[in-house]
Amino acid sequence: MSLSIRNQLAGTVTSVTTGEAMATVNVRLAGGQDITAAITTDAVRDLGFTEGSAVKALVKSTEVSLATAPVEGISIRNQIPGTVTDVATGGAMGSVKVTVEGGELTAAITKDAVEALGLTAGTSVVALVKSTEISLATA
Repeated sequence: MSLSIRNQLAGTVTSVTTGEAMATVNVRLAGGQDITAAITTDAVRDLGFTEGSAVKALVKSTEVSLATAPVEGISIRNQIPGTVTDVATGGAMGSVKVTVEGGELTAAITKDAVEALGLTAGTSVVALVKSTEISLATA
């Protein structure tokens, strides 16, 4: 299946915590980073996710925020460090490619944010993704 979701990072499930309707799935990405995805309990069951399952973490580029340093005092648990490799801006929006250990992420952010953060190739950044914005697929 082909998808329009650019951000697809390989990983392995390290734990699953299920609730009545939702579950949190902890994943160790191929680059060694730990992330959490919040998905439905039905999805965990239907896809057979258990500790050790190979998965792909999928994130739309519009759901990736960027910071120039780790952020404290925020509910966003997934903070993945990386380096900007490419920036393309248009009239209102920008597309920022970030190399992370084990892959690449693309963030779609405003042109104003690109300029305010001074994002250029080589800039160190932290990609921020809410756990509810990560989808998981079987690998």
